[in-house]
Parts: sequence; C-alpha cells; structure tokens
Amino acid sequence: MPRIVDHDERRHRIARAFQRLLAAEGFAAVSFSRLATEAGVSVGLIQHYFVSKDALLRFAYDDAAARLSERVRARVRSGEAAGLPSARVLLDSLAELLPLDAERDLEYRVRQGLQAQALHHAELADVARRAGGDLLAYVTAVVEAGKACGEVDSGVDAPLAARAILATVQGLADQVVLSGADSFPARDVLARAVGTVFTGACARHGDRSPCR
Repeated sequence: MPRIVDHDERRHRIARAFQRLLAAEGFAAVSFSRLATEAGVSVGLIQHYFVSKDALLRFAYDDAAARLSERVRARVRSGEAAGLPSARVLLDSLAELLPLDAERDLEYRVRQGLQAQALHHAELADVARRAGGDLLAYVTAVVEAGKACGEVDSGVDAPLAARAILATVQGLADQVVLSGADSFPARDVLARAVGTVFTGACARHGDRSPCR
C-alpha cells in the first residue's frame, strides 16, 4: 500500500522549524538549506510547499497566531466559567502576549519578524493588519462589556481605551525581551494599565479590584 502523506503535518513541521530559526537568528539569516537541516527534510520538499520565504513567513505567522489565539480563547473560556470579572479575563488573556516563557518568546519573535518584513511587502502587511485588527476588536468588545456591567465608566471611548491597553502590551513585550522575563513584574504593570480603564465594580461581582 502506498504511504499516506500528511501534508498539513509536513507544512507545520517546516513552519515550526522556521519559527525556531527566525526566533534565534532573524529572518535574513534563515536559508532554505538551513531550514531543511532544522526540519529534517529536503530543500526540494520545502520549495514544494512554500515557493518563497515570504510565503513561508506568512504561514509560520498564521501558525503561531493560531496557537496564541487558542490559548487566549482558552483563558477566556476558563475565566467566564469561573465567573471572573471582565477585567480579570482580559488581563489573563493579554498576558499570553507577553514573552514570559519559551513558547511565548518564540511567538513574539515571529510576530516581530512579520512586522519588520511587512514594512516592504503589501501581502505581509495585510496579514499583520488582520491579526492586529482581530486583537483590537476583541479588547474593544471586552471594554464595551465592562461598560455594560459597570466595570468601565460609560463615557470611556472603547476603541481608544483598547488601543492604549494594547500599546502597553506591546511595550511590555519589547521590554521583557530586551531585559529578561524576570527583570520586572510585567503582569503587574499590565494589570495597572487594565485597571486605569476598568475602574468600577462589576454589577455581577461587586469586586473593585479584579486585576491580580
């Protein structure tokens, strides 16, 4: 019987190897020959699935983003099931974007690699905008939910507040990578930023300090 080839598994194996090299050495240093060695496949097989490094970067970014998105959704599901206030659910989910362990550090570096290349490639810029737009929509929706339950003042501009929170997340992520995960309490700083928006008590919980 002919061997059944799992094409998705091959693509993801190549993408994960690319992510590791990208995180360690940067986009310019990654060649198909180096990637073939890291992934344990031939250069020809890589070129069969990915016609260019840009195509590979797009796929690798989507793969990393999908894993991140699933962890965020899991945090949201867990927080909602536990009856946590919106601010705490938001804090727990956004903390997944901070490179505080090896997996999140790799994902951060992949995101940064995409964004650097996106400055000169329209298709990559579209990928970056889509991912950023999805995250902004999520945070904006949580702020709106906070307004509905009393955690956020009714006069707060939800999209602007969401952008301010996400700017803090990005700045903290940059500092963590440069200074080290143990150099300062990044989650506590993020909690303060969330707390400047979520200033009230949730009508469902009566808790004025949900961000910990």
